[in-house]
Amino acid sequence: MASAAALMVAVAVLALAGAGAAQLQYGFYKGKCNGSDVEAVVQSIVKARFLREAPIAAYLLRMEFHECVINVRVRRRPADRRAGTEKTAPPNLSVKGYDVIAAVKAELERRCPGVVSCSDIQILAARDAVALAGGPSYSVRTGRRDGRRSLASDAKLPGADYTAAQAVAYYGRVGLSTFDTVLLLGAHTLGATHCYAIKSRLYGYGGKPGATDPSMDAYTAFVYKNYVCPNTPSSDNRVVFLDDQWSALLVDNNYYKNIQRRRGVLAVDQNLYNDGSTRWIVDLLANNDGMFHSLFPYALVKLSEVNVLTGTKGKIRKVCNKFN
Repeated sequence: MASAAALMVAVAVLALAGAGAAQLQYGFYKGKCNGSDVEAVVQSIVKARFLREAPIAAYLLRMEFHECVINVRVRRRPADRRAGTEKTAPPNLSVKGYDVIAAVKAELERRCPGVVSCSDIQILAARDAVALAGGPSYSVRTGRRDGRRSLASDAKLPGADYTAAQAVAYYGRVGLSTFDTVLLLGAHTLGATHCYAIKSRLYGYGGKPGATDPSMDAYTAFVYKNYVCPNTPSSDNRVVFLDDQWSALLVDNNYYKNIQRRRGVLAVDQNLYNDGSTRWIVDLLANNDGMFHSLFPYALVKLSEVNVLTGTKGKIRKVCNKFN
């Protein structure tokens, strides 16, 4: 368990979320959309979709992770139609929820053309999705502008088999802390992956044919190997919930409890408990759901303010999946 002093330091660091994105503002769009409340428009469309399809919360939250480091929405660069865009890069092919962003953008373009960026729409939509899935409501600063670049080669995302050190280093490169990293991986409280993402843990751990990751709970491994992800190509695309199925649509701390029980689904999840530098944070969040609810938004806000474009940089796209 972390000392009280260590916890105070961690909370203090989290409280500095977004300090570098000085031009972002709370309520940036107030009075700029012909009398419309931009954030209310986003919320209403996201809520309507959530009521029809609850997994949209996971899709929109995942999109924030992809969007804040890279730009997943653009399909093609006009300057070089042969070059793949970030949306076409392999890590982004399974990202869903673009149609919700497009619906919000279309409605806001109808109300106030050329005012609200796609980047802000995505961040607001993810925020609303978290709250609809049982997470906390929180404020985000807006005023982002959309990027002009989109290349498949830029799509470098954390691997499902990353060690804790690799995950911390990845997020560290964009200014996020170890504590932030463990909180952000808590986004796996929502959603699912597929069998192909965990087969190396089940059938080829350490590059050894037939070897199973010893850090996986034995009974959990038995269930996966015999019922969920048998070692056949036909099972590759079967769905595997990242949290217990009863909790996979809820923002809660059960994800961390499962890691304590050696039931983390992805290697990167379980590796947070295999490493002493992150284990204490997992224990802290697993043992206090209120703490996860309180701190998760700070990490999401910090992520949302990574490498933002503001002021005269970038531009406001008319349609989110292509350049003007």
